[in-house]
Amino acid sequence: MEKLNIGMIGYKFMGKAHSHAYRDIPLFFPNTVHPEMKVICGRDPEGVAAAAKQFGFEEYSTDWKSLLERDDIDLIDINSPSNTHKEIAIAAAQAGKHVFCEKPLALTLEDSREMLEAVEASGVKHMVGFNYRFAPAVMLAKKLVDERQLGTIHHFRAWFLQDWLVDPDFPRVWRLEKDIAGSGSHGDLGAHLIDLAHYLIGDINEVIGMNQTFIKERPLPSQMTGLSAKGSDSNEKGEVTVDDATLFLARFANGALGSFEATRFATGHRCKNSFEINGSKGSVIFDFERMNELQVYFADDRDDVQGFRRVLATDPSHAYAENWWPPGHTIGYEHTFIHEIVELMESFREKRQPVPNFHDGVKCQEVLEAVDLSIEKEQWIRISDVQNTKKGAIIP
Repeated sequence: MEKLNIGMIGYKFMGKAHSHAYRDIPLFFPNTVHPEMKVICGRDPEGVAAAAKQFGFEEYSTDWKSLLERDDIDLIDINSPSNTHKEIAIAAAQAGKHVFCEKPLALTLEDSREMLEAVEASGVKHMVGFNYRFAPAVMLAKKLVDERQLGTIHHFRAWFLQDWLVDPDFPRVWRLEKDIAGSGSHGDLGAHLIDLAHYLIGDINEVIGMNQTFIKERPLPSQMTGLSAKGSDSNEKGEVTVDDATLFLARFANGALGSFEATRFATGHRCKNSFEINGSKGSVIFDFERMNELQVYFADDRDDVQGFRRVLATDPSHAYAENWWPPGHTIGYEHTFIHEIVELMESFREKRQPVPNFHDGVKCQEVLEAVDLSIEKEQWIRISDVQNTKKGAIIP
């Protein structure tokens, strides 16, 4: 079986998730291209050395540019903070390396466009990390929509609720700095909702939104990993420069209406990534906290048995399920990354671009930026206006 050599830049939360996927593919998906974990890169020598040993990489480095000069690296995996994505992705593409980049693709729409131009000009494969598409229950929802078993779609409502920032003494981690993260819950959580909407329903035409930063200052961190952190011994605080919560309404090109809510202040919700689709013939409800299940309703059921039914998406008839366990034996969060990487590996075997790719990343960035603009101007913003606007131009 063909192999693909991986150079990974970043080694914390997403680095661990990606590494787990690379390691599991040969065991559960033996017939696809197999990733070889060559080099992992990070700024902290001790941290990246420990990660290389724990995750299973052959080598480690503190210089990401050195990975681009190596003939034994085929693909660059970018899961470092958002403000690093553009420079690394463009340089990797220009060096002829394939690129897998975590979301959001970039800090701005303009940057994401430049990244797309670079990978297209070089002819490399490119993928963006929207892993929630790859839950089998979500893919079942997509199938029901595409087969028109739900009829004409009227509503898409989505919410991504977390509560890890409710404590005002939680440190100001990098995700709370606009210069590094780009935005807060909007770009971190809302980006997933937007991509799911594009995947399941289609293009969004216009949006209007609102946001709030509930805690304006936080203690500076002394240590941070993933979604956890420790404060420093000093009483010094730093400004929070991103949103804590963003909500927006949307109109889809197919006539459906949408509502979106992303927040890190929903007390009691750890990772409630959910959506509901209502159509003329039926509805579906997905909740990631019960990720193996899809609630399904069909209007043409007999009156005496109408109601939402629980479909457990673990039978071999469901996407990817035949590669895992017997029916009813559920899978978890990490499997969405495995399926995502399988799609990436299969794109090499089938000689095509993987999906979602940088085109999808740019589409998501268009909506993110349109929502931000609508909040600034307190008005509906058409996505086409954002698409047709160059950096620095003014939308009336």
